[in-house]
Amino acid sequence: RQRQQQQHSILIPRTFNILAVVLLLISSPFPKCVALTTSSLPSLKISLSSKQQAPTRAHAISSISSFSNQHRSSSDSSTLILRRQQERAKVKLNSMNKDTSVELTENDEESTLFGLPLSTIGTPLILLLISQFILFIGVGAVIPTLPLYGKEVGLSAAASGIVVSTPAVAMLLLANWAGKNADKARKPAMIIGMAVIAASDFGTSVAPNLAVLLIARLGLGIGRSVSESGERGMLADLAGRAPELRGRALAAQQAVIALGIAIGAPLGGYVVEQYGVRASFLCVTAAALSAMVIYTFLPETIGKTEEEDGIIGSKKSKNYGLATGDVGVPSDETAEWSKLLSDNQWRGLSLCQCGASFGFAAKIATIPVLAASVLPGGAVGAGALLSAAGLSGLIGAPIGGWLTDRAGPRVSASLAGLTSAAGLILVPVALSPWIDLGDDIIGGFSGDAAAFTALIILWSIGAAAQGPALTALAQELAPTGAEATAMALPRATGDGTYIVAPFVLGLVADATTGVVPGAECAVAGAATLVGVVGLVLLSGLDNVGKVTSKA
Repeated sequence: RQRQQQQHSILIPRTFNILAVVLLLISSPFPKCVALTTSSLPSLKISLSSKQQAPTRAHAISSISSFSNQHRSSSDSSTLILRRQQERAKVKLNSMNKDTSVELTENDEESTLFGLPLSTIGTPLILLLISQFILFIGVGAVIPTLPLYGKEVGLSAAASGIVVSTPAVAMLLLANWAGKNADKARKPAMIIGMAVIAASDFGTSVAPNLAVLLIARLGLGIGRSVSESGERGMLADLAGRAPELRGRALAAQQAVIALGIAIGAPLGGYVVEQYGVRASFLCVTAAALSAMVIYTFLPETIGKTEEEDGIIGSKKSKNYGLATGDVGVPSDETAEWSKLLSDNQWRGLSLCQCGASFGFAAKIATIPVLAASVLPGGAVGAGALLSAAGLSGLIGAPIGGWLTDRAGPRVSASLAGLTSAAGLILVPVALSPWIDLGDDIIGGFSGDAAAFTALIILWSIGAAAQGPALTALAQELAPTGAEATAMALPRATGDGTYIVAPFVLGLVADATTGVVPGAECAVAGAATLVGVVGLVLLSGLDNVGKVTSKA
């Protein structure tokens, strides 16, 4: 009986406890949310314990475990739903990104030209090249007529050389001043200089005597010094925004100049035959006025934001090892010519530019005279030769630009200089009376005329290839913020040489007439060769193919 009472006393509480738990499970208001988390379990446990009057710990744990199982099943389903929603969102986001990237790519393609942004590089560069093309059509019309102009007014070859070199005097004297002013603003210098050029060539066409002619030629030098400083600075600014294309951009300018001269040279010969020598200078006046109008549409490349200056400066420093000076901050001290000339790299560059100037002096002062005497057609034949030489520059300029970007400006300048020097040095051999090259080879051309033409074209190809390389080297060595001033240094040394070179070549021509025809061309070629040797030796063999500025 006692055992039965004990068992009964134990069974009844257990029965009531189980019933109590069941009642709690049925009657408790459980939350209906879809996604239960483990953070809700403690509160659920508290609510259960508060509603149970006398449950044991085992019963509470069993009740909580049942809710945990329900929670797991519901959380698994909710997690699966969330994952599906996230995957759908990712797919939608990826599609939106693809559409956005396509739109950005299309916009980039629409706003670039040959990989160059139209607004910052492409459009200004195109306008600059168009203006240069028009200008050098007029310049090409004058090139074959300058020596003939001296003969018309009764000047000797040496005196004609002085007239030809007169603009170089003004350019030499004003180069530093013009460069510093161009570093303040490119566009006004270009416009004002072009207006002075137009007025000076008009004065040359109507000059009644030698004094007025010299004044007009000095005015031409002033205009060229001011305008070309701005043009070189603007081209350096534009090329600096895409340094990996620097050589090809400079080659494009050289090719445009060559094409303009190629078109202008026969035009000048025709104008001389129809209207006289003086009329050819009016072609330059018209071309300069046209270029001046186009310059008004160019943007000013000075005064960029500090952020743009920092980006551009970092590109220059990374790719071309620019010298000194803070990025985007003009530094007049580092652009002083005396300090630049203390660096052997600038010395070599200046010497090479001097040698190249002898070749261009021969092109102006002696080659037209030789061509008029050797080629059929006189002045027309000389103009045709200069036109062919200009067209050959369309071959040399791209080669020089490509080689500059691939092998460095020193390699390109050296190889091109050797080519142009060889072309001029061999001219006396082609015109030698002791060497018979045959008569009437092609179209009335004698062997001498054909060989002379081939050598002049060879010189033109080399000179056109050397131009972008020398300009690129000057741009790379120029201190940041003073590019126009620094780049005016090799130009000034070339202009200084140009003052003396036509006179020296004229003296050689007067002394060797009838004895060694074309000896003046050989002298010009030898000077070009000396410049190339100086560039290689002063720059150092270790620096060939790279730029390591010490300015």
